[in-house]
Amino acid sequence: MNGSTRISNELGAEKPQAARLALHVVLVMALTEGVVLWLVLVLIRNVWGYAYSNEAEVVTYVATMMPILATSDLIDSLQSVLSGAVRGCGWQKIRACINLRSYYLVGIPVSILLAFVAHVGGKGLWKGIICALLVQVVCFSIIMFRTNWELQVR
Repeated sequence: MNGSTRISNELGAEKPQAARLALHVVLVMALTEGVVLWLVLVLIRNVWGYAYSNEAEVVTYVATMMPILATSDLIDSLQSVLSGAVRGCGWQKIRACINLRSYYLVGIPVSILLAFVAHVGGKGLWKGIICALLVQVVCFSIIMFRTNWELQVR
């Protein structure tokens, strides 16, 4: 059972404290998984490239990209949990607006600026995605931690 289902079930059962607890549990689980995966990816970054090529240039590029990709995965795990919690509360419209605005107003422009204007290349594209994910995490966090859970059950 995922977090959004658990939260919506608890709210439907009129258990606001259990819904809040479910949110906290899935956030801790996502953060733990994200940090462990981040550490693994960063620690193996210098050998991971050999899975794709024996060319030194490819291996070096993969090694430079791995911390960025690992960071993206960590932030995405938090975003997924928080987004699911917003969905579990029945706020799909708010969720859709935040998703669209974070990518179209932040992620894509930052990606374009970094990759093509600042000539950062592939790293710039991923950093733009990370910016969009950060906007989502901040927005969803504000919503979830300001939620009146007792009011939600009504």
